[in-house]
Amino acid sequence: MGASVKIESNKKSENKKRASFSIHLTADFYAPAYFVEDEDELQKILFEAARQSNSTPLKVAIHKFPVQGITGVILLAESHISLHTWPEYGYAAVDVFTCGKNAQPIKALEYLKNVFCPKKVKIRHVRRGTLL
Repeated sequence: MGASVKIESNKKSENKKRASFSIHLTADFYAPAYFVEDEDELQKILFEAARQSNSTPLKVAIHKFPVQGITGVILLAESHISLHTWPEYGYAAVDVFTCGKNAQPIKALEYLKNVFCPKKVKIRHVRRGTLL
């Protein structure tokens, strides 16, 4: 699941590699083996995901829904990591959005996959802010 560099061509230069400001990974976790329901536990998980991605945590916001489900976001100097769960549907949505040369968003995603152990994962990798 390596990151690929998109090759674009234009009138000035054919097959020139384009750099981007950031990488945004989104993942759909289907049938996770584990659903976190405790706010303190989710905070620990988000901080560890930030550490794994070599990012700098700034602030955490978590909301536990009354019956089930939780939403959490950790703001990073490099952007954010978020988790939204729907236990009643066996689904969790994950975003890892980072910028900078040192951030490693795929490592945060791999960590979260290991924590939640979904049966199926759908990952999207978007390079954002392509430099002209």
